[in-house]
Amino acid sequence: MKTIRLTAAQAMVKWLSVQMTPEGERFIEGVWAIFGHGNVAGLGEALHGVKDTLPTWRGHNEQTMAHTAIAYAKAKKRTRAMAVTTSIGPGATNLVTAAALAYVNRLPVLLIPGDVFANRAPDPVLQQVESFADGTVSANDCFRPVSRYFDRITRPEHILTALPRTLRVMTDPAECGPVTLAFCQDVQAEAYDYPESFFTPKVWHIRRPAPDAAELQAAIAALKAAKNPVIVAGGGVIYSQAEADLAAFATAHNIPVVETQAGKSALPHDHALNYGPVGVTGASSANIVCEAADLVIGLGTRFQDFTTGSWSLFKNPNRRILSVNVQPYDAAKHGASALVADAKIALQALGAALQSHKYTAPDAALKSDWATAKAAVKAAPANGNQLPTDMQVVGAVQRSATPQTLVMGAAGTMPGELHKIWDAAQGGYHMEYGFSCMGYEIAGALGIKMARPQADVICMVGDGSYMMANSELATAVMMGVPFTVVITDNRGYGCINRLQKHTGGAPFNNLLDDSYHVNPSHIDFVAHAGSMGAKAVKAASIAELETLLRDAKSAAIPTVIVIDTDPAPSTAAGGTWWEVGVPEVSTRSAVNEARKNYVSAKQKQRLAD
Repeated sequence: MKTIRLTAAQAMVKWLSVQMTPEGERFIEGVWAIFGHGNVAGLGEALHGVKDTLPTWRGHNEQTMAHTAIAYAKAKKRTRAMAVTTSIGPGATNLVTAAALAYVNRLPVLLIPGDVFANRAPDPVLQQVESFADGTVSANDCFRPVSRYFDRITRPEHILTALPRTLRVMTDPAECGPVTLAFCQDVQAEAYDYPESFFTPKVWHIRRPAPDAAELQAAIAALKAAKNPVIVAGGGVIYSQAEADLAAFATAHNIPVVETQAGKSALPHDHALNYGPVGVTGASSANIVCEAADLVIGLGTRFQDFTTGSWSLFKNPNRRILSVNVQPYDAAKHGASALVADAKIALQALGAALQSHKYTAPDAALKSDWATAKAAVKAAPANGNQLPTDMQVVGAVQRSATPQTLVMGAAGTMPGELHKIWDAAQGGYHMEYGFSCMGYEIAGALGIKMARPQADVICMVGDGSYMMANSELATAVMMGVPFTVVITDNRGYGCINRLQKHTGGAPFNNLLDDSYHVNPSHIDFVAHAGSMGAKAVKAASIAELETLLRDAKSAAIPTVIVIDTDPAPSTAAGGTWWEVGVPEVSTRSAVNEARKNYVSAKQKQRLAD
């Protein structure tokens, strides 16, 4: 057997550089790195040696550079991914939030935090977490509950088994998610005689599980027995690349489709059978259809509470749930009839069985009525000097959009408003709403633009999320990756302030003016973004915002547009109940009234069939 002597770190990056997609591209496109003790000597030297074949990019924050990697994988429909390496201690634990985000959203990312010395000779080293009860524990054990696969590399030969397991998980549609390889810093530098065959290029195919025959027959029987089915399209439709199959299936059988946050833009907004967003942030058109449905077909969705109205939305007493999902855990939720299969394969099999069977489509007026409601809240203010709402800002972005526009966000007001009222072209929507992580937005926009360089990427972010994490804006400037950031400055956490008041609470600690302060806040977001090298401007009105948005499309660096907005309004139309616990005991009458409404709404929940 021929061998090649390499350090463990050199062997790792050499192996990663030859793991390929069926299209002949690297599955791991590159590595995001912030070096420190724990990875600079071992992995840093190894990455330098392959910099022309496996690029390394420098981030400004461990969490946000991982967000960039995650957004890249999401925009690539999980067909490609990136790796992230950090030092030990705080560099590593800064990644934990991003790992949880990828875990919840089922997105592949390879995390390689440095770890303590396997030989333990210099213990305790700088930043080492010591357990009094367990000598094997390090800070990286925090990753265990938020990793689909976790391994600690304590010997150089461990990578011979750990790395293939890593790619198996990252390319498995059912198990897909973050992988953490905690890499002991002394082991990174240790040499081993690796078999040359280990570095033979390998092509990783993403499998498409076919349905079980018995489950398929049960699903077909449920469809044939139904009178008013509805398809709830989730992210699995997009990851399966089943958009065209969904359109064909819905059209052939006259079945309305409603969209989750992850599934929005699987169909274009103007498709005749796309009845719009579903649930708490949903359209009246979609929610009316769901209330009447006797068969709810979950297609690649995990039925998050925002989708189901905390399981109060599907009101038909005869309703059944059919869940099509590659992950059995998701397919069996809430007493659903499970069809464990790839969405594309399942749609083809179901369509072949139904043949020419058609249902009666819902009233098309539901769509036109919702279109009218959307247009009203997105229209520019009649008074050009009026402080605009966030919905009017969305309207301005919509009017300046092209077929190449992709709007994205993650937290605060924008996920709800964009889900409700943004008219998405197919593939024109990217929302991180599994974890709804503040600070994902700008880093995510960078990752999306790297994945889809021809897209007109527009990042919608509130001032609160911008303040959480904005440093990858400097990275995007440095790398010459252009996208547009629209910061809606409502001077605090406007979304949660509205929820606070809705549940009877007094405005408190959300808007800046309602928080403890000695000096009032006057944050100059234009100056801040400009200091990082972005083109930064302030829009004084909705009309000026539209002009600035059009100008930004030809920029070679990120453009940041700041506009002041009113924190109070939100879109009243559409939507459904969402369970948020309201105190049973309070001295405030508003809280007591909210509690009565909460108890009443709880009676409408239906937790299982």
